[in-house]
Amino acid sequence: MMLATEDVMVWVLGALTITLVIATLLPLLPHPHWAVRGFDFPRLQIACLALVLLLLQLALLEMESVATWLMVLATTASLAGQLWWIAPYTALWRRQVKTAQKRDPDYALTILTSNVLTPNRNAQALIRLVQEHTPDVLVTLESDKWWEEQLAVLEPDMPFTIKCPLDNLYGMHVYSRLPLHETTCRFLIEDAVPSMHALVELPSGDQVRIHFLHPAPPSPTENPESKERDAELVIVGRSVAGSEEPTVVTGDLNDVAWSPTTRLFRKVSGLLDPRIGRGLYATFHADYWFLRWPLDHLFHSKHFTLDLMARLPSIGSDHFPLITRIMLAPDRGRDQQPLAAEEGDQEQAKNLAREQGASKDDVPEPGE
Repeated sequence: MMLATEDVMVWVLGALTITLVIATLLPLLPHPHWAVRGFDFPRLQIACLALVLLLLQLALLEMESVATWLMVLATTASLAGQLWWIAPYTALWRRQVKTAQKRDPDYALTILTSNVLTPNRNAQALIRLVQEHTPDVLVTLESDKWWEEQLAVLEPDMPFTIKCPLDNLYGMHVYSRLPLHETTCRFLIEDAVPSMHALVELPSGDQVRIHFLHPAPPSPTENPESKERDAELVIVGRSVAGSEEPTVVTGDLNDVAWSPTTRLFRKVSGLLDPRIGRGLYATFHADYWFLRWPLDHLFHSKHFTLDLMARLPSIGSDHFPLITRIMLAPDRGRDQQPLAAEEGDQEQAKNLAREQGASKDDVPEPGE
């Protein structure tokens, strides 16, 4: 017996509602498998789909039906749940980091972060951005020997470097106009995934502890679980916690700003996120506007305020470059509040590291 059109519509909308609820509840599980953790990423996209589904339910279904109200309530709850995660990264939220009062070049630190995508051969686009914006520090991710050769033209102006060219999508380079001290390249969790650590000396003579990261993501083509990524983030977070030095952690973390892991990193590190109250600054995917989320990050200690944060034009990679200028202003930033840690956060961070045989003591502590 053929179902009526109205019945088909109810079944279709019901199936979509169930799918939406699953997509909302699944990432609440603490399981590290990529199929679970992958739902941490597209929360904005899921929220948009939830809104469309809610409008369809209200427009097409009989509101006298109990089934209709159950679907509407489930969709509304899912929409609210998704918005709860992403709302801090909108202008509706209170800013966590103060805006700089004035730009003093002696106390400014401008960092340009760019995942170049190893097969991408448009090095001139990145070079032009560096020449236009003159960052103090450039960090490139996924840069191999070819990229190193192309970026050599920057070295007369940016002579302080750390280089680790790799052809496995995890090469990394740092170029700096400002002196770098105690530079270290370290493989914290995985043998083929480097991180870089240094002190950057500002024109004022102040030194900033800085960590450049690019942990591997959970995915069917990389690590099947997020444990390696999570462990790298938490050991760096625990390493910088309580440091009296001005501190920056930046790079492509292969995690979104609102994920449980990044929130745990913020809690145990005490670092601030300048995007909160300002915007998403979604840097990935550069080719698909409808599939974008923030994968490239800069976190800093309360010693700094924010002068500039901007997503720069595409250089042919799947990531947009991100430029950030922070101002060393410890007096103004003293009362900036990090995300408060909760009971059990420290133990969870220790357990994540312990499962990978890692510790905060593995992280270089330049300046300590």
